[in-house]
Amino acid sequence: MATINDKHKDRLFSFLFGQKGNKEWTLSLYNAVNQTNYTNPDDIEFTTIEDALYMGTKNDLSFMLCQVMNVYEQQSTYNPNMPVRQLMYTAKLYDKYIKLKGDNLYGKKLLTLPVPKLVTFYNGTEGEDSQILRLSDAFPEEAKDMESDIEVRVRMININYGKNKSLLDACRPLKEYAWLIEQIQKNRKHMAIGDAVDKAIGDMPEGFVIRPLLIGHKAEVKDMCITEYNEAETMQMFREEGREEGRTEGNILTLYDLYCDDIISLQQAAAKAEMSEGDFLKTAKELKKT
Repeated sequence: MATINDKHKDRLFSFLFGQKGNKEWTLSLYNAVNQTNYTNPDDIEFTTIEDALYMGTKNDLSFMLCQVMNVYEQQSTYNPNMPVRQLMYTAKLYDKYIKLKGDNLYGKKLLTLPVPKLVTFYNGTEGEDSQILRLSDAFPEEAKDMESDIEVRVRMININYGKNKSLLDACRPLKEYAWLIEQIQKNRKHMAIGDAVDKAIGDMPEGFVIRPLLIGHKAEVKDMCITEYNEAETMQMFREEGREEGRTEGNILTLYDLYCDDIISLQQAAAKAEMSEGDFLKTAKELKKT
């Protein structure tokens, strides 16, 4: 198995759209998704959850704009569990928002809260179409008739190059990012991932607005891409190995390393190992000592 890089944990998507210096690109992305025409990038306030603030939790990109709480994730492998993940992110963001404002959560006055808009940008190769993912899809069949007091909708948008043309045309940096990922995927078929990334960046047209940033940070960008592709290939390996092999010592250690590197969550790691989160951590730490 390829080694997961442990220095650059941000995805390229976050690197492009989650930096203060790139707020114009973030605003362009927001306008494309919501079919709006806001013009002031300085209105954007990044609220992305970092692991240092909430242990074990880190989302790709979140920001406030015009009383809208935008929670964005980018996925190179299809994940139907995004509604519960984004529910957890949103709860933490609301907690942070209320504390920063100094509001009284237990008072008689109704709090004014931003509207959550949850989006997953998918550029995997499984061929999944754009769709709405719902928390209720995860409820057991025997409980489907019960009315849930909570529903979460996540808009999953396929951003592979050539898909959702109107959206990509409305956000030039997103379209160029999609082009880059497509080139890497094509190159990957006949060369190592590092070489595939190098060639894709080298072949990028001079006029691309994201090109100077990628060239200027080529080493970091390369590591981000390698990490993401290793993650996608690792998750595919787990799917192919099947549930029966999920509890072998080697896989527990691999899952633990992925968890420690923020590649997968503790919940995901324990589920893959078919163990409780507590038992998984205890077993993995004991195996590390041997």
